[in-house]
Amino acid sequence: MDSKTNAQREQTRRGFSISHQKVVLEIDFSGCFWGYTEITIVPTSSELRTIHLHSRQCTIHTVTVASLPAEFIHHDPLSNISVGAPDQPLDCHRHPELKRKLYSALQESEEGELSIAIPVEVALKYSGNTVTREVATPEPQASRATPQAQAVPEFAPIAIHIAYSLRNPADGFQFVTATESYPYRVPHAYTTPSSPDAARCWVPCIDNLWEKCTWEFEFVVPRYLEEIPLDEDQPIDASPTLVVCSGELVEQVAHPHSSHKTIFLFSQAVLTSVQHIAFAAGPFHMYSIPLDHIADDGTSTQPPMYAFCLPGHESLLTTSTVSLRSAMSFYASDFGSYPFGSYKLVFVDEMPTQRFDSSTLTIFSNDFLHGEDAIEQSLETRHALCHALACQWVGINIQPRAWSDTWLVNGLALYITGLFMKKLLGNNEYRFRLKKDMQRVAERDRGLMPPICQPTKLEPPDELPFINLKAPLVLHILDRKLGKSGTSLGLSRVLPKIFLSALTGESNTISTHMFLRTCRKVSGVDPRTFADQWIYGSGCPSFGFSASFNRKKMAVEITMRQDCPAYTALEKIEHTMVLYKPVACFEGQMTVRIHEADGTPYEHVLDIQSGFKRYEVPFNTKYKRVRRNTKRYLARQAAAQAAAEGDTEAAEAMGMVDMGFGLEIWEKESERNNWKVEDWTEEDETAMSGATYEWIRMDADFEWIATLKFEQPDFMWVSQLQRDRDVVAQLEALHALAQQPTAIVSSTLTKTVLVSNYFYRIRCEAALALVNCSIPKLKYLGLFHLFKLFLRYCYDPENPNQDLFAHTYVPKPNDFSDLSEYFVRKSLINAISRIRFENGKTPSVVRKFLIDQLRYNDNTSNTYADGYYICTIISSAAYATVSTSPPERGELLPSEVRSEYNEEDADLLKQALAEVDRYRTMDRLIPSTHNNVTIAALEFYTVLMVSNLIPSAPLTFFPLTRQGNYTQVRIAAFDGLFLTKWYTPSIMHYVLAVMAHDPSRIIRRHVARSASTSLALLVQMGEMKSLNSKETEVLIEEDGSVNEKNKESRKSELESMLKALRKDKEVGKNEIFRELMMPLALDPSMDHQVRWCLLKMADLLIKPVEETLPTVTVKIHIPVTPTIEAPPQPLPKVRPLRLAGPTPSPVIPNHVPKLKLVASTPRASTPNGAPAAARTPRIASAEPQTKAVTFAVPAVPPKAKQQPKAKPPKPNGVAIHATAKPAPPRAAPRAQAAGMSVNDLRATRSALKKLQANKHAKIFLHPVDPLRDHAPNYFDVIKDPIDLGTMSHKLEQGKYADRFAFQADFGLMMSNAKAYNPVGTYAHNETLALETFFEKQWSIINKTLEAAHAKEASRRPPPPPAPPVSRAPDPTPSTSRQTIKLKAPQPKEAGPEQVAKPPRRKPKVEPLVIEQEPPDEPPPYVDDGSHDILQEVLALEEEQKSKHEKVRQRSVITNGSKRKKMDISEEEEEDILALAKPVKRGRASPPPPTASSSSSSTTIPKIVLKAKPPAEPPSEIPRIPSVKGKEKEVRAASAAPTRPRKAAAAPVSQEMPINEKKCKQLLQMLMKLTESAIFLRPVDPLIDGCPTYLEEIAHPMDFGTISQNLSAQVYETMEDFKRDVDLVFNNCRTFNPPATFPWECAEAVEKVFKKEWPKAMERKLSAHEKRGLQGILKTIGQEQISWIFLEPVNPVVLGIPTYFDVIKEPRDLKTIGEKLKTDKYDTVEAFQADIKLMLDNALLFNGAESEVGVIATTFGERFQTLFGNWKAAQGGQGAAGGSKKRKDGEKASVQPTKKMRVG
Repeated sequence: MDSKTNAQREQTRRGFSISHQKVVLEIDFSGCFWGYTEITIVPTSSELRTIHLHSRQCTIHTVTVASLPAEFIHHDPLSNISVGAPDQPLDCHRHPELKRKLYSALQESEEGELSIAIPVEVALKYSGNTVTREVATPEPQASRATPQAQAVPEFAPIAIHIAYSLRNPADGFQFVTATESYPYRVPHAYTTPSSPDAARCWVPCIDNLWEKCTWEFEFVVPRYLEEIPLDEDQPIDASPTLVVCSGELVEQVAHPHSSHKTIFLFSQAVLTSVQHIAFAAGPFHMYSIPLDHIADDGTSTQPPMYAFCLPGHESLLTTSTVSLRSAMSFYASDFGSYPFGSYKLVFVDEMPTQRFDSSTLTIFSNDFLHGEDAIEQSLETRHALCHALACQWVGINIQPRAWSDTWLVNGLALYITGLFMKKLLGNNEYRFRLKKDMQRVAERDRGLMPPICQPTKLEPPDELPFINLKAPLVLHILDRKLGKSGTSLGLSRVLPKIFLSALTGESNTISTHMFLRTCRKVSGVDPRTFADQWIYGSGCPSFGFSASFNRKKMAVEITMRQDCPAYTALEKIEHTMVLYKPVACFEGQMTVRIHEADGTPYEHVLDIQSGFKRYEVPFNTKYKRVRRNTKRYLARQAAAQAAAEGDTEAAEAMGMVDMGFGLEIWEKESERNNWKVEDWTEEDETAMSGATYEWIRMDADFEWIATLKFEQPDFMWVSQLQRDRDVVAQLEALHALAQQPTAIVSSTLTKTVLVSNYFYRIRCEAALALVNCSIPKLKYLGLFHLFKLFLRYCYDPENPNQDLFAHTYVPKPNDFSDLSEYFVRKSLINAISRIRFENGKTPSVVRKFLIDQLRYNDNTSNTYADGYYICTIISSAAYATVSTSPPERGELLPSEVRSEYNEEDADLLKQALAEVDRYRTMDRLIPSTHNNVTIAALEFYTVLMVSNLIPSAPLTFFPLTRQGNYTQVRIAAFDGLFLTKWYTPSIMHYVLAVMAHDPSRIIRRHVARSASTSLALLVQMGEMKSLNSKETEVLIEEDGSVNEKNKESRKSELESMLKALRKDKEVGKNEIFRELMMPLALDPSMDHQVRWCLLKMADLLIKPVEETLPTVTVKIHIPVTPTIEAPPQPLPKVRPLRLAGPTPSPVIPNHVPKLKLVASTPRASTPNGAPAAARTPRIASAEPQTKAVTFAVPAVPPKAKQQPKAKPPKPNGVAIHATAKPAPPRAAPRAQAAGMSVNDLRATRSALKKLQANKHAKIFLHPVDPLRDHAPNYFDVIKDPIDLGTMSHKLEQGKYADRFAFQADFGLMMSNAKAYNPVGTYAHNETLALETFFEKQWSIINKTLEAAHAKEASRRPPPPPAPPVSRAPDPTPSTSRQTIKLKAPQPKEAGPEQVAKPPRRKPKVEPLVIEQEPPDEPPPYVDDGSHDILQEVLALEEEQKSKHEKVRQRSVITNGSKRKKMDISEEEEEDILALAKPVKRGRASPPPPTASSSSSSTTIPKIVLKAKPPAEPPSEIPRIPSVKGKEKEVRAASAAPTRPRKAAAAPVSQEMPINEKKCKQLLQMLMKLTESAIFLRPVDPLIDGCPTYLEEIAHPMDFGTISQNLSAQVYETMEDFKRDVDLVFNNCRTFNPPATFPWECAEAVEKVFKKEWPKAMERKLSAHEKRGLQGILKTIGQEQISWIFLEPVNPVVLGIPTYFDVIKEPRDLKTIGEKLKTDKYDTVEAFQADIKLMLDNALLFNGAESEVGVIATTFGERFQTLFGNWKAAQGGQGAAGGSKKRKDGEKASVQPTKKMRVG
């Protein structure tokens, strides 16, 4: 989808498009302009009523639509931001609120600040024409699907006239005027890209890069800026005011009403975005750039080119633009005609950026202007101007189709600029720059940089400098790759086609996909692999090569090792892996050039496909060693000698660069001794003569952005340096030799610097490489050679044998006419300054040498300026003065002490300071270019000050920061000032004033950025007092966890730095900053970059006060007890029992009763694993804070009555209590649909995850594709294919009944692989390896589960004998359905008065009677409203039947004429009883369950009750552990009545209130994933080509809708949010078949979601709650009653060996305190539960009447008092009050319970 389609969609959404815009302005250079703009819009919708335009800063006066006055609203969100209430003072701690409002304002501005209502009188009419609009409907079935074109009627255009003015703009437009500090500055004005939305700041428009129209401009300006009488003509010294604008100048006319004004008319007929419109006005001097002399034949079609500058710079204009015309000719001839009519460039003052590219016009900073005496700056200016011209082809005329294509547009402009620089400066310069840039990219792209193209990112790229660095290099290696295709000429054939298409108007946008497709069409090379690695992937490879010659095979064996640092760095960071896509292994071809024994180079291609490989490269020469006496060798020697004598033809025939054979120092023995030249030893000669090849060159074709390390002897590198003419080969040889410092290498490098035939940059690199040879091992031979080389530029010493280390180097007068010697001279000075002793100090002779160069420098007779040369010497002197040893506070070992400076050092430092001060004074009198010498002097002071060599003195820099100094000087002065204690109140006030009011935007922004950065530097340097007293450096021992320790260390270090900054009295507590920060940030005229820097400083210095979120009251019922689903799961969950069916029951009322079972038997359980409600007598205790309400069971209809059954004794029974509302049924997880237990599911998922991550599982991850996998007969051999992907799908869809079914599928997969793949093949070997791995893992899983099951079984008491069962025959045939029947009592007992009136006697409850129904005569099924119960009963019973054998014993629970059939076996009972195990959680649980709550929250298909009728009810029931592992004392007769709840059965787990911040962060993380692109918006059946989607998906959902729901606060709980996210993935899987692209996207995104979701759900006590509970523990721990609970119980010391047999979960105050300290409690109730558990343990083991029991009771009362006081202090009712109510409620009388008889 191209940008045209995107623009049409945007226009359809907006309701109109712009066809033309006219701008009329009158400019007043005092700081304002006024005028109007006329915008012609074309409506695209008949419902258009309001026009939204972008307009900031401007004052809108009137608006007319079709010449009719229109109502409008102009609201600039950025100028109306406020924090807090209007009557409240500004609080600096509320800076996060300001930041949020800024983001909101920026988002609001996107829709437009100016809203215009179309008058009612203006009708939208059709013009009678039609316009073609593209409807992009993808058609996946068609291989050549093209966007469909649809003709729609076109509306008539409407003209909108907006009158506006602008005064003192903050962004978008710059007025430069003369001030007191700059009295000679010439007034002028120009548009500036000061912000991303700069265009809307000076003209109402649609500020969009892809919204284009034609333009018309009219500017009214003063004729002259000077006051000139009316009767005078143009004065000689006056400059008329000119206007330069995008487009073409139509005419320049005098104003009809004022002779002092001039009107300039411009027109732009090419469709152009407002962001590419610019103009400048002022008294400019115009220079017409002459035509190229080659094409100046009178018939040239070269476009006119003009350069403009301010008065006073006329002489610099010609020199600076000398190469522009040749650049225009080069671009036009190689890449197509210039796309516009003319080209103009203007040089202005105070430009906030280096330049501003617009259509036909580029605005430059004055800093690019230079004179004829400049050297370095001329190179920079040529590159910048030629790059700006190239941007007219690609960047202005051709734009990126999406923001992710920015790399291509910027890269193409830089690429063609590089080609011109290649023509201008030579191939050596071009290749040398490429190599250096590749080294920079390889150093930076190691895991911290994203890919240069990220299609899923919808915003402009962040790392634009890195993209601009890497993009042209990628295009270069792509050009090399395409050039090898035979007929292709690389990008030289691709680019003209692209430019021609844009020139003809076919496509003015370019995308990465279209560019790669064009490359494939032109060259026939498929670039997809290349694009995945270098464009869509990140990282650069690092290669290690070694070579050896195999004489037997006559081949060179090359070993390659590849490492990808980016992939290694991000391998364990999953979300960054998804975003950055680091390449694990780069693939491609690499050219290797072997210079064999006879001197002939042979090229070979290595096919790199893996991380390690050994290649055998054939050897072509018959000689096995380099022969020095062959005819070819002797001929080369003769040619070399001739070339050395000056024969140029011989030199060219030689193909050699090194002409050193003719140098005197290598010919005369005396000179060789004088230069200390070393020769090869006999051992070296022997090794050289035995070599089979001269040298090997890796990546000879320069096709890899990589780090190459190749191992070969030093003499081979010397041969490569001297005989390979490629500068890249020479540079690689220099770097390799620098790592092997020897005397021979030092002599070779010296020779390289001396020989002028080498490229000058190679000579400079050789000089820098000599630093490595200046070591004690070689007696500092490298420094000797550097001095000897520099001596050529100095007067010769009087004594030829003068010791160079004691010589005074007096330079000759400067002569920079030989530019190569000038650069070599600078490199020698730089290299000499880098020499160091072992203690890190520079030799004194070096420092004295540099001082002499400053002292004796003479530039009087030089035609070139020496400013940059002086800067080099000053910076070298600063570098040499500072020691490189670690500073004392950063040392790890005390023995590494920095050497103190002696008297000689102090004297040399004093001399250096004196010379630098002298040059600084001279620069003030005779300024150098842009005051470069002053800048270098300021940097010199800064370096010495940071090194503590001179005192920190802000006054040194302060005067130069003021207005009146050159801008770059002010910047350097501020840099030095910020490394001092600038945060004192006076300087802080000055700095903030500069940020707010300085006339230079460059200074304001630089000061704001440097202020925040300097704080971190000052902390690191130890300037902050808060860190001085604490050692932050530690020695970390490498024990395998270094990375984790480093991360923790860095994190803690960062936190300590922030604390230090915020607590520092002078910084964090700075009253000036706290007072002025918020007013400055809220100032509408504040520069946007300065505002964000202020907020960044506030983040560092001021602790934020988070905004209070809107309070949402959510009442969540805490379940009485968790229920469990299947044994032997330690953390089970179960679906709640739904007792309300679709049809009302004749027996059970519509409201759901709570079933309360009271039995004297030790346990009773249900077959499905849920704990029965009547496990023990003490479970019958009433639920706290609830009141039991009994209800009358209605009489059974006559049809339902049955004959009375035998009645067992009735001491216990079933009590039915009422609740308010039924709970909705909770469906079982999909993965357990077939009955798999939770333990089996978790174990299977774990095994599957390990299988998929195993290295041998790659071929099993996806289904076999006969075409892809080259197995055409696979499905003929394998009838039941299976793979890990299918197994994962089956597991999540609930197709496995247990883990053994999963094991069977894995065995089938292994059998298939063994059956199809022969023994010994790769696939067969992988199968065996994976099978072995699985068997080991599966064995561990089985043992773990069996041990857990055995442990659970050992905790259960033995089952009691089965009670007698009564049986009643029934003639009704059997049915498979089961029912629960409740027998109704007599009508007289069912009166409504019994519901509210409690009885005075203990109620009698009839027990459950279990009967066995004859198998051949079961009753028919009659639906009595319990249909849902029966359905769940059936499902769970089927699950049990599939696991265990059936038994003959069957029980029937009947009520009236209805029966329920149940099969129970001993094995089932064991499984059921296993679920009664206490559930262990990380937090405490709610109070123990009651029978009524169990019945409403669990599914009970079977109830087995085994009762023994006691003679009389027991008076006291012993305490036993409850299902939550807490002991509770309960009396059967004192059960508290329950009160109906608002919600019948709460969910099993307490739902967590929504945390919008966490949900938004998680959602943003998901939306940034590449695979989430298809989930970002709702599915459109038409656009997305899925017309049946809404028919198949009843509840569509997407991330965009979820984001809107979050903003609208639709979600109340985290579970609501999760359900919608899961719905997105489930919908995708439902609609799309497995293994499709959407399916894979859903899997990938869901994997990340599941990993991050637990982090979002983490809960812990707030800091306030934690402190309060710790205070309670501390208070009660100091009292006498707590002494027995302070420490854990030691059974040996106390003589109670059976303690842990009785107490399974001991607690004590120390353990509870540790848990509280380590955040193990997520709620206050969990803390209470542990205290209660501790007391219950004491009562259970010791008894209530014992001494310990009395202390425990007293302790509990004291704890409740303290806890209640703490809760009362919080203003809310705490749990203590609830506990008291529960205790009071236990003493209340029990409500009457209705009898329930079974039978």
